[in-house]
Amino acid sequence: MSAPVVTRFAPSPTGYLHIGGGRTALFNWLYARGRGGKFLLRIEDTDRERSTPEATAAILRGLTWLGLDWDGDVVSQFERRDRHAEVAREMLARGTAYKCFSTKEEIEAYRAAREAEGASYAVFQSPWRDADPSTYPDAPYAIRMKAPRTGETVIEDQVQGRVVIKNETLDDMIVLRSDGTPVYMLAVVVDDHDMGVTHVIRGDDHLNNAARQQMVYDAMGWTVPVWAHIPLIHGPDGKKLSKRHGATGVEEYQAMGYPAAGMRNYLTRLGWAHGDAEIFTSEEAMKMFDLSGIGRAPARLDFKKLENTCGHHMAMAEDAALLHELEAYLASAGRPALTDTQRARMQSALPFLKKSAKTFPELMEKAAFLLIDRPIQPDAKAAEALDTVSRGILKSLTPRLQNASWTKEALEPILNEIAAENGIGFGKLAAPLRAAIAGRTVTPSVYDMMLTIGREETVARLSDAAA
Repeated sequence: MSAPVVTRFAPSPTGYLHIGGGRTALFNWLYARGRGGKFLLRIEDTDRERSTPEATAAILRGLTWLGLDWDGDVVSQFERRDRHAEVAREMLARGTAYKCFSTKEEIEAYRAAREAEGASYAVFQSPWRDADPSTYPDAPYAIRMKAPRTGETVIEDQVQGRVVIKNETLDDMIVLRSDGTPVYMLAVVVDDHDMGVTHVIRGDDHLNNAARQQMVYDAMGWTVPVWAHIPLIHGPDGKKLSKRHGATGVEEYQAMGYPAAGMRNYLTRLGWAHGDAEIFTSEEAMKMFDLSGIGRAPARLDFKKLENTCGHHMAMAEDAALLHELEAYLASAGRPALTDTQRARMQSALPFLKKSAKTFPELMEKAAFLLIDRPIQPDAKAAEALDTVSRGILKSLTPRLQNASWTKEALEPILNEIAAENGIGFGKLAAPLRAAIAGRTVTPSVYDMMLTIGREETVARLSDAAA
């Protein structure tokens, strides 16, 4: 049997969780979960000047909102620095690395001389690579990996295909600095090996790192993971996604009111395809997702398509789960929480409200009738519908509602009867009803609103408008 799949997401905590990072995490999560494997999380916090606890917290919040659960504890790369240094020294003992005493000035002078000679690659070649240990000075030294100087390094990438790098373009990478601190490129490999990562799925901006990292695997005699470097996300104009295109942070999308399930679906389809599948649940995505479905070209963010996808998921959502996510959205957007009364009404109204909303702000807009308090102040257009004649009709309607059964089947004949008595169609009656109940002309169905707010509140609003 093959080894269980282990993927990882390894962000740097220097800011918010970028939407591209969110998609990378999602691809790793789907690939592992769909194969009964593990999805691990590592925070690459070796840059102590730029890494912050606040950024780490933001990353965790973003992943949690997206619904991407990880296995085990979150790993801190910085806390494993002793292990990274240990591997560098082990490479030294194996003879796959060496001590380099070259100073910064010597390295710069070497490169300048090579460039002056017109060399295609000003790759530093340390004079200490094959030096006799008896010639070592009593001075600080870095540990450099012995990279092959001829031939090619081949990356068999599941997305980019066969990538070939000429070894003459790669220098002997430092793995342990002269101050005893390990470099990021070594730390990544050691962490991935120790965590048992079998598939490295990450942005293609890391593709250039893969050749050097593969050399570390070879130097230690470790199994090289499956590489899959995915294209970045671009804006609608085809340029690299940035603030000018709108939101770039995952948490911004929550605050904008996109449902998480819709966001997962959209991000899954952003740069990946499986036949003509467009709308699907995460469970369905886990079964379908494979690396072969990822395209090589950068994907373009399309807000209209995102909204349409989210609309499908809002309509599909269970009411209780949708209400819970709505309240989380209100908190993230800094909007007032629902009162107990509003929450009860919202729960009652969700079956019809969710069918035509694509985002939570849209849902709240359609739910305005159940969120407002008496006395209702109609907007200008709604006020026009409450003329003297209309108010008289509402006044005659109110007593008939007092003892009616509060179902659509019972209310429909009463409203049709009132309309007929006044020589108007139901459409003409609906306008003042909407104005009285919601204070606006564009609302959900009159019956849906009446059933949601109940008899007492409906009668009270109609009486206010008729007065």
